[in-house]
Amino acid sequence: METKKLPETGEGISEAARILAEGGIVAIPTETVYGLAASAYDTAAIERVFSAKGRPQDNPLIVHISDMEMLREVAAKIPKEAEQLAERFWPGPLTMVLPRGEKIPASVSAGLSTVAVRMPSHPVAHNIIKESGLPLAAPSANVSGSPSPTKAAHVLEDLGGKIDGVVMAGDCAVGVESTVITLCVKPPRLLRPGGVTLDELRLVLPDIEVDPAVLSEPEAGKPVSSPGMKYKHYSPRCNVIMVCAESGFADFVNNESDCGAICFRAEVADIKCPHIVYGDEENPKTLAEGLFSALREADNLGAETVYAHAPKAEGVGLAVYNRLIRAAGFRVINL
Repeated sequence: METKKLPETGEGISEAARILAEGGIVAIPTETVYGLAASAYDTAAIERVFSAKGRPQDNPLIVHISDMEMLREVAAKIPKEAEQLAERFWPGPLTMVLPRGEKIPASVSAGLSTVAVRMPSHPVAHNIIKESGLPLAAPSANVSGSPSPTKAAHVLEDLGGKIDGVVMAGDCAVGVESTVITLCVKPPRLLRPGGVTLDELRLVLPDIEVDPAVLSEPEAGKPVSSPGMKYKHYSPRCNVIMVCAESGFADFVNNESDCGAICFRAEVADIKCPHIVYGDEENPKTLAEGLFSALREADNLGAETVYAHAPKAEGVGLAVYNRLIRAAGFRVINL
């Protein structure tokens, strides 16, 4: 099928909204990553999203909304904590897991009684939702398991010919997917770190806990807090190994044979193997912005194994660490 390249202007927004209202699927930019959107009310369109991505059917989708009135349509109950979080962080890169409303098909939530919801701040995403009049279920617009797309070109690389359209906007500003918390347990729990940091969340939810699967591999056979935690994510074809080191990363990779490196900008002069810079260690936001592009480019280094220097697991760096450890399949070297 032909995948239409839609401009990010009013004409493209209107065309994307029309395609979605008619049961199509369209990749749209958000402030986090590009999402593969479908009407959250249309079970056939939802099935197309799962099929195009090759996504496991038990991995729920996040529903994107444009205003609080739409939240009342998709969630059966909105606790006061959700309203407080929305006032502080929406629109923005925060997803809340709430009781699922009757209008949301079970397939969106993989049969669970909950629904994950967020309000994106990207003006194109906001206007497409508003013009379509629909909440949009939208996982990342990539082949399941591969690095998430932060550019329209990434979407076309993975899904060109499989979806109805792509809105051709610029790079995504945050660069990693939204922070996900669940308010359906007591105390609330962080399921996935993102652009809204743990310290920021604690200003509203002082008792929030961090799920163990954020930083470590779930135990085999044990239940997980979110089905997506079971799967490998963000992985290029080469073997990625995460390296935790306050110093000595350059010396380590220089002593390895036939390898590549994903490194901090300040390390470039000392690294002799093929390498990719993904940001500045002192500014974790740049690492988040550059991570997925670096993971996609890793296959071009010509190395079977690529070592990725992990940031400190704090602030936005926690989100980068979380994505890297999953891209590495939890293979970690501590120097």
